[in-house]
Amino acid sequence: MTRAQTSLSLYLDRLTTALSTATSPADPEADGPDRGIIGGAEVDGEIPSLSFLSGAREDHLGVAVCSLDGEITASGTDHAFPMQSISKAFAYGAAIDLHGMDYVDQVVDEEPTGEEFNALSLDPYTKKPKNPLVNIGAIRTHAMLGTTREERTQRLRAVLDAAAGRPLAPHEVTWREELKSADRNYALAYMLRAAGSMTEDAIEVVDGYIEGCSVLTTVTDLAVMAATLASGGMNPLTGQEVFSRVAARQVLSVMLTCGMYDNAGDWVSDVGLPAKSGVGGGIIAGLPSRFGVASYAPQLDLHGNSVRGTLFFERLSADFALHMLDGVEPRDLEECARELMDAGTHP
Repeated sequence: MTRAQTSLSLYLDRLTTALSTATSPADPEADGPDRGIIGGAEVDGEIPSLSFLSGAREDHLGVAVCSLDGEITASGTDHAFPMQSISKAFAYGAAIDLHGMDYVDQVVDEEPTGEEFNALSLDPYTKKPKNPLVNIGAIRTHAMLGTTREERTQRLRAVLDAAAGRPLAPHEVTWREELKSADRNYALAYMLRAAGSMTEDAIEVVDGYIEGCSVLTTVTDLAVMAATLASGGMNPLTGQEVFSRVAARQVLSVMLTCGMYDNAGDWVSDVGLPAKSGVGGGIIAGLPSRFGVASYAPQLDLHGNSVRGTLFFERLSADFALHMLDGVEPRDLEECARELMDAGTHP
Protein backbone atom coordinates (compact mmCIF):
# COMPACT_ATOMS: atom_id res chain seq x y z
CA MET A 1 0.00 0.00 0.00
CA THR A 2 1.38 3.37 -1.00
CA ARG A 3 1.69 6.35 1.31
CA ALA A 4 -1.09 8.17 -0.57
CA GLN A 5 -3.44 5.22 -0.19
CA THR A 6 -2.64 5.10 3.49
CA SER A 7 -3.45 8.80 3.76
CA LEU A 8 -6.86 8.41 2.13
CA SER A 9 -7.68 5.51 4.43
CA LEU A 10 -6.51 7.55 7.43
CA TYR A 11 -8.63 10.50 6.33
CA LEU A 12 -11.74 8.33 6.08
CA ASP A 13 -10.98 6.69 9.44
CA ARG A 14 -10.68 10.06 11.14
CA LEU A 15 -13.78 11.47 9.52
CA THR A 16 -15.91 8.46 10.47
CA THR A 17 -14.59 8.70 14.01
CA ALA A 18 -15.50 12.38 14.16
CA LEU A 19 -18.98 11.67 12.87
CA SER A 20 -19.43 8.75 15.23
CA THR A 21 -18.50 10.71 18.36
CA ALA A 22 -20.32 13.94 17.53
CA THR A 23 -23.41 14.40 19.67
CA SER A 24 -26.27 16.85 19.81
CA PRO A 25 -25.66 19.61 22.36
CA ALA A 26 -27.77 19.59 25.51
CA ASP A 27 -28.57 23.24 24.81
CA PRO A 28 -29.37 23.66 21.09
CA GLU A 29 -28.61 27.38 21.34
CA ALA A 30 -25.17 26.86 22.89
CA ASP A 31 -22.04 27.32 20.82
CA GLY A 32 -19.70 24.38 20.85
CA PRO A 33 -16.95 22.73 18.81
CA ASP A 34 -18.17 21.21 15.59
CA ARG A 35 -15.25 18.75 15.25
CA GLY A 36 -14.56 20.27 11.86
CA ILE A 37 -17.78 18.87 10.42
CA ILE A 38 -19.68 21.24 8.17
CA GLY A 39 -23.17 21.69 9.53
CA GLY A 40 -22.15 21.53 13.19
CA ALA A 41 -21.84 18.68 15.64
CA GLU A 42 -25.53 17.88 15.81
CA VAL A 43 -26.30 14.31 14.85
CA ASP A 44 -30.06 14.16 15.04
CA GLY A 45 -32.43 11.91 13.20
CA GLU A 46 -34.14 8.64 13.94
CA ILE A 47 -33.73 5.06 12.78
CA PRO A 48 -36.95 3.86 11.12
CA SER A 49 -38.43 0.78 12.75
CA LEU A 50 -38.09 -1.09 9.46
CA SER A 51 -34.30 -0.70 9.56
CA PHE A 52 -34.04 -2.55 12.86
CA LEU A 53 -35.30 -5.67 11.09
CA SER A 54 -32.00 -5.90 9.20
CA GLY A 55 -29.90 -5.18 12.29
CA ALA A 56 -29.38 -1.41 12.08
CA ARG A 57 -27.72 0.09 15.16
CA GLU A 58 -27.15 3.64 16.33
CA ASP A 59 -23.37 3.20 16.14
CA HIS A 60 -23.42 2.00 12.53
CA LEU A 61 -21.44 4.24 10.20
CA GLY A 62 -19.54 3.20 7.11
CA VAL A 63 -18.06 4.98 4.10
CA ALA A 64 -16.31 3.77 0.96
CA VAL A 65 -14.69 5.17 -2.17
CA CYS A 66 -14.21 3.17 -5.36
CA SER A 67 -11.97 4.51 -8.10
CA LEU A 68 -12.55 3.71 -11.76
CA ASP A 69 -9.63 1.27 -11.71
CA GLY A 70 -11.32 -0.74 -8.97
CA GLU A 71 -9.35 0.55 -5.97
CA ILE A 72 -11.60 0.52 -2.90
CA THR A 73 -10.86 2.48 0.27
CA ALA A 74 -13.33 2.05 3.10
CA SER A 75 -13.80 2.80 6.77
CA GLY A 76 -16.32 1.88 9.43
CA THR A 77 -18.92 -0.86 9.33
CA ASP A 78 -19.60 -3.06 6.33
CA HIS A 79 -23.00 -4.08 7.73
CA ALA A 80 -25.46 -5.24 5.06
CA PHE A 81 -28.67 -3.22 4.82
CA PRO A 82 -31.55 -2.87 2.31
CA MET A 83 -30.70 -0.41 -0.42
CA GLN A 84 -34.28 0.86 -0.57
CA SER A 85 -34.73 3.82 -2.96
CA ILE A 86 -31.17 3.59 -4.27
CA SER A 87 -32.47 0.73 -6.42
CA LYS A 88 -34.66 3.24 -8.29
CA ALA A 89 -31.65 4.72 -10.07
CA PHE A 90 -30.56 1.32 -11.38
CA ALA A 91 -34.06 0.35 -12.46
CA TYR A 92 -34.20 3.61 -14.42
CA GLY A 93 -30.95 2.82 -16.19
CA ALA A 94 -32.19 -0.68 -16.99
CA ALA A 95 -35.42 0.72 -18.47
CA ILE A 96 -33.47 3.12 -20.68
CA ASP A 97 -31.26 0.37 -22.07
CA LEU A 98 -34.26 -1.90 -22.61
CA HIS A 99 -36.56 0.59 -24.35
CA GLY A 100 -34.40 3.55 -25.36
CA MET A 101 -34.30 7.06 -23.96
CA ASP A 102 -37.05 8.43 -26.19
CA TYR A 103 -39.59 5.85 -25.07
CA VAL A 104 -38.75 6.13 -21.37
CA ASP A 105 -38.98 9.92 -21.55
CA GLN A 106 -42.52 9.58 -22.90
CA VAL A 107 -43.50 7.51 -19.86
CA VAL A 108 -41.63 9.14 -16.95
CA ASP A 109 -40.47 12.75 -16.85
CA GLU A 110 -37.17 14.00 -15.41
CA GLU A 111 -38.20 17.08 -13.44
CA PRO A 112 -37.72 17.72 -9.68
CA THR A 113 -41.00 17.71 -7.78
CA GLY A 114 -40.27 19.63 -4.56
CA GLU A 115 -42.65 17.14 -2.94
CA GLU A 116 -42.11 14.27 -0.53
CA PHE A 117 -40.89 11.03 -2.09
CA ASN A 118 -44.26 9.28 -1.66
CA ALA A 119 -46.49 12.13 -2.82
CA LEU A 120 -49.71 11.21 -4.59
CA SER A 121 -49.02 13.20 -7.73
CA LEU A 122 -48.99 13.02 -11.51
CA ASP A 123 -48.48 15.80 -13.99
CA PRO A 124 -52.02 17.10 -14.63
CA TYR A 125 -51.45 17.46 -18.38
CA THR A 126 -49.15 14.62 -19.43
CA LYS A 127 -50.29 12.17 -16.72
CA LYS A 128 -46.64 11.23 -16.30
CA PRO A 129 -44.78 10.91 -12.98
CA LYS A 130 -42.46 13.88 -12.53
CA ASN A 131 -39.29 11.78 -12.25
CA PRO A 132 -38.21 8.15 -11.74
CA LEU A 133 -36.72 8.67 -8.27
CA VAL A 134 -39.96 9.41 -6.41
CA ASN A 135 -42.12 6.40 -5.59
CA ILE A 136 -44.78 6.92 -8.24
CA GLY A 137 -42.11 7.34 -10.91
CA ALA A 138 -40.14 4.35 -9.66
CA ILE A 139 -43.25 2.15 -9.72
CA ARG A 140 -43.90 3.17 -13.33
CA THR A 141 -40.26 2.58 -14.20
CA HIS A 142 -40.32 -0.88 -12.62
CA ALA A 143 -43.34 -1.76 -14.75
CA MET A 144 -41.22 -1.12 -17.86
CA LEU A 145 -38.71 -3.84 -16.96
CA GLY A 146 -40.77 -6.71 -18.36
CA THR A 147 -44.19 -8.06 -19.21
CA THR A 148 -44.42 -10.33 -16.14
CA ARG A 149 -43.49 -9.97 -12.49
CA GLU A 150 -40.81 -12.65 -12.87
CA GLU A 151 -39.25 -10.96 -15.90
CA ARG A 152 -39.16 -7.58 -14.15
CA THR A 153 -37.61 -9.08 -11.02
CA GLN A 154 -34.98 -10.99 -12.95
CA ARG A 155 -33.98 -7.96 -15.02
CA LEU A 156 -33.61 -5.67 -12.00
CA ARG A 157 -31.74 -8.27 -9.97
CA ALA A 158 -29.36 -8.91 -12.89
CA VAL A 159 -28.59 -5.20 -13.18
CA LEU A 160 -28.06 -4.78 -9.43
CA ASP A 161 -25.77 -7.84 -9.32
CA ALA A 162 -23.78 -6.63 -12.31
CA ALA A 163 -23.40 -3.12 -10.88
CA ALA A 164 -22.20 -4.47 -7.52
CA GLY A 165 -19.97 -7.10 -9.10
CA ARG A 166 -21.42 -9.90 -6.99
CA PRO A 167 -24.76 -11.65 -6.38
CA LEU A 168 -27.14 -9.73 -4.13
CA ALA A 169 -30.30 -10.95 -2.44
CA PRO A 170 -33.37 -9.37 -0.87
CA HIS A 171 -33.82 -9.27 2.89
CA GLU A 172 -36.91 -11.44 3.20
CA VAL A 173 -38.05 -10.06 6.57
CA THR A 174 -37.87 -6.45 5.41
CA TRP A 175 -39.55 -7.28 2.13
CA ARG A 176 -42.47 -9.08 3.79
CA GLU A 177 -42.91 -6.37 6.41
CA GLU A 178 -42.98 -3.62 3.78
CA LEU A 179 -45.67 -5.48 1.90
CA LYS A 180 -47.89 -5.25 4.98
CA SER A 181 -47.77 -1.45 4.89
CA ALA A 182 -47.71 -0.89 1.13
CA ASP A 183 -51.15 0.69 0.81
CA ARG A 184 -49.77 4.06 -0.28
CA ASN A 185 -47.60 2.49 -2.98
CA TYR A 186 -50.55 0.40 -4.17
CA ALA A 187 -52.56 3.62 -4.33
CA LEU A 188 -49.85 5.21 -6.47
CA ALA A 189 -49.94 2.24 -8.84
CA TYR A 190 -53.72 2.42 -9.11
CA MET A 191 -53.44 6.15 -9.80
CA LEU A 192 -51.17 5.33 -12.72
CA ARG A 193 -53.68 2.81 -14.04
CA ALA A 194 -56.62 5.17 -13.54
CA ALA A 195 -54.79 7.90 -15.46
CA GLY A 196 -54.06 5.52 -18.32
CA SER A 197 -50.33 5.74 -17.64
CA MET A 198 -49.86 2.05 -16.77
CA THR A 199 -51.64 -1.12 -17.85
CA GLU A 200 -49.70 -3.69 -15.81
CA ASP A 201 -51.23 -5.29 -12.71
CA ALA A 202 -50.80 -2.79 -9.86
CA ILE A 203 -50.29 -5.37 -7.11
CA GLU A 204 -47.67 -7.34 -9.03
CA VAL A 205 -45.73 -4.22 -10.02
CA VAL A 206 -45.64 -2.85 -6.47
CA ASP A 207 -44.70 -6.21 -4.98
CA GLY A 208 -41.76 -6.48 -7.38
CA TYR A 209 -40.75 -2.88 -6.79
CA ILE A 210 -40.68 -3.43 -3.02
CA GLU A 211 -38.64 -6.61 -3.44
CA GLY A 212 -36.04 -4.60 -5.36
CA CYS A 213 -35.89 -2.02 -2.58
CA SER A 214 -35.22 -4.76 0.00
CA VAL A 215 -32.05 -6.03 -1.69
CA LEU A 216 -29.16 -6.13 0.77
CA THR A 217 -25.96 -4.21 0.02
CA THR A 218 -22.96 -3.05 1.99
CA VAL A 219 -21.44 0.40 1.76
CA THR A 220 -18.62 -1.16 -0.30
CA ASP A 221 -21.13 -2.63 -2.75
CA LEU A 222 -22.76 0.77 -3.11
CA ALA A 223 -19.43 2.49 -3.79
CA VAL A 224 -18.78 0.01 -6.61
CA MET A 225 -22.30 0.59 -7.95
CA ALA A 226 -21.75 4.35 -7.85
CA ALA A 227 -18.43 3.92 -9.64
CA THR A 228 -20.20 1.86 -12.30
CA LEU A 229 -22.38 4.88 -13.06
CA ALA A 230 -19.44 7.30 -12.87
CA SER A 231 -17.46 5.22 -15.34
CA GLY A 232 -20.11 5.50 -18.03
CA GLY A 233 -21.72 2.18 -17.17
CA MET A 234 -18.80 -0.23 -16.78
CA ASN A 235 -18.22 -2.04 -13.48
CA PRO A 236 -14.65 -1.14 -12.43
CA LEU A 237 -14.09 -4.50 -10.70
CA THR A 238 -15.37 -6.88 -13.38
CA GLY A 239 -15.07 -4.82 -16.55
CA GLN A 240 -18.68 -5.71 -17.42
CA GLU A 241 -20.74 -3.11 -19.25
CA VAL A 242 -23.79 -2.73 -17.02
CA PHE A 243 -25.29 0.32 -18.71
CA SER A 244 -24.79 2.12 -21.97
CA ARG A 245 -23.14 5.54 -21.73
CA VAL A 246 -26.46 7.18 -22.54
CA ALA A 247 -28.18 5.38 -19.67
CA ALA A 248 -25.39 6.05 -17.16
CA ARG A 249 -25.31 9.74 -18.07
CA GLN A 250 -29.08 10.06 -17.79
CA VAL A 251 -29.19 8.30 -14.42
CA LEU A 252 -26.51 10.62 -13.03
CA SER A 253 -28.33 13.65 -14.46
CA VAL A 254 -31.57 12.78 -12.71
CA MET A 255 -29.70 11.87 -9.53
CA LEU A 256 -28.19 15.36 -9.49
CA THR A 257 -31.54 17.13 -9.69
CA CYS A 258 -33.90 14.65 -8.01
CA GLY A 259 -31.88 12.10 -6.05
CA MET A 260 -32.15 13.52 -2.55
CA TYR A 261 -35.93 13.75 -2.34
CA ASP A 262 -37.24 17.22 -1.46
CA ASN A 263 -33.80 18.26 -0.21
CA ALA A 264 -32.17 18.02 -3.64
CA GLY A 265 -31.61 21.78 -3.93
CA ASP A 266 -29.65 22.02 -0.68
CA TRP A 267 -27.65 18.95 -1.67
CA VAL A 268 -26.61 20.42 -5.02
CA SER A 269 -25.58 23.65 -3.30
CA ASP A 270 -23.68 22.05 -0.42
CA VAL A 271 -22.23 18.89 -1.98
CA GLY A 272 -22.55 19.28 -5.75
CA LEU A 273 -22.43 15.60 -6.72
CA PRO A 274 -25.07 13.41 -8.40
CA ALA A 275 -26.45 11.32 -5.54
CA LYS A 276 -29.23 9.00 -4.48
CA SER A 277 -30.33 8.20 -0.95
CA GLY A 278 -32.43 5.44 0.53
CA VAL A 279 -34.37 5.19 3.78
CA GLY A 280 -32.18 2.22 4.68
CA GLY A 281 -29.51 4.81 5.53
CA GLY A 282 -27.39 4.61 2.40
CA ILE A 283 -26.28 7.36 0.04
CA ILE A 284 -24.40 6.90 -3.23
CA ALA A 285 -22.71 9.60 -5.27
CA GLY A 286 -20.63 9.52 -8.40
CA LEU A 287 -18.27 12.04 -9.97
CA PRO A 288 -18.19 11.19 -13.68
CA SER A 289 -14.93 9.72 -14.98
CA ARG A 290 -13.41 9.79 -11.47
CA PHE A 291 -14.95 7.62 -8.74
CA GLY A 292 -18.00 6.46 -6.80
CA VAL A 293 -18.61 7.13 -3.10
CA ALA A 294 -21.09 5.67 -0.62
CA SER A 295 -22.03 6.13 3.00
CA TYR A 296 -24.21 4.24 5.45
CA ALA A 297 -25.65 5.53 8.72
CA PRO A 298 -29.25 4.59 9.57
CA GLN A 299 -30.45 7.76 11.34
CA LEU A 300 -32.61 9.77 8.95
CA ASP A 301 -33.63 13.42 8.79
CA LEU A 302 -37.12 14.68 7.97
CA HIS A 303 -36.43 14.30 4.24
CA GLY A 304 -35.58 10.61 4.61
CA ASN A 305 -31.84 11.15 4.08
CA SER A 306 -29.07 9.83 6.32
CA VAL A 307 -27.99 12.57 8.75
CA ARG A 308 -24.39 11.49 9.22
CA GLY A 309 -24.14 10.40 5.60
CA THR A 310 -25.04 13.92 4.53
CA LEU A 311 -22.46 15.39 6.92
CA PHE A 312 -19.85 13.00 5.52
CA PHE A 313 -20.48 14.12 1.95
CA GLU A 314 -20.49 17.79 2.89
CA ARG A 315 -17.07 17.48 4.52
CA LEU A 316 -15.63 15.27 1.77
CA SER A 317 -16.80 17.65 -0.95
CA ALA A 318 -15.32 20.65 0.87
CA ASP A 319 -11.97 19.04 1.71
CA PHE A 320 -11.35 17.65 -1.77
CA ALA A 321 -13.07 20.41 -3.80
CA LEU A 322 -15.43 17.88 -5.38
CA HIS A 323 -18.36 20.19 -6.09
CA MET A 324 -19.01 19.98 -9.82
CA LEU A 325 -19.26 23.77 -10.04
CA ASP A 326 -16.20 24.64 -7.96
CA GLY A 327 -14.23 25.64 -11.04
CA VAL A 328 -11.00 24.01 -9.85
CA GLU A 329 -8.93 21.35 -11.56
CA PRO A 330 -9.82 17.86 -10.25
CA ARG A 331 -7.31 16.49 -7.77
CA ASP A 332 -6.30 12.89 -7.21
CA LEU A 333 -8.04 11.81 -4.01
CA GLU A 334 -5.08 9.98 -2.54
CA GLU A 335 -2.65 12.78 -3.31
CA CYS A 336 -5.02 15.35 -1.81
CA ALA A 337 -5.54 13.19 1.28
CA ARG A 338 -1.79 13.03 1.81
CA GLU A 339 -1.56 16.82 1.68
CA LEU A 340 -4.42 17.12 4.17
CA MET A 341 -2.68 14.72 6.53
CA ASP A 342 0.67 16.49 6.15
CA ALA A 343 -0.94 19.89 6.73
CA GLY A 344 -2.95 18.67 9.69
CA THR A 345 -6.20 19.96 8.16
CA HIS A 346 -8.08 16.72 8.70
CA PRO A 347 -11.13 15.82 10.79
